[in-house]
Amino acid sequence: MTDETQKAIDDAVKSNDVVLFMKGTPTFPQCGFSSVVVQMLDYLGVEYVSTNVLENQDIREGIKVYSDWPTIPQLYVKGEFVGGCDIVKEMFEAGELKEHFAQKGIAMEAA
Repeated sequence: MTDETQKAIDDAVKSNDVVLFMKGTPTFPQCGFSSVVVQMLDYLGVEYVSTNVLENQDIREGIKVYSDWPTIPQLYVKGEFVGGCDIVKEMFEAGELKEHFAQKGIAMEAA
């Protein structure tokens, strides 16, 4: 991974409160796991920035190195890696995701 890619990922993660690295876009997810995370974020009414890793192979591979996590999607809140689809889904179902957003001062509309 290039330094430029690493910096682009780091900037995205640190300059936005909630960032989702996913396959596709929130309006057109191109992977079931990405779709599930989008649905949970939308349900909670959280504003987030998304990056479509399918548009850039360097970002697609670089995010895995950045987080030391092998799969996509990846959710970041306030600069911290939260997890992939399974972890986010477990947190959502247990009410922990909503709690996590609240603790981090992230506004939620629906919940």
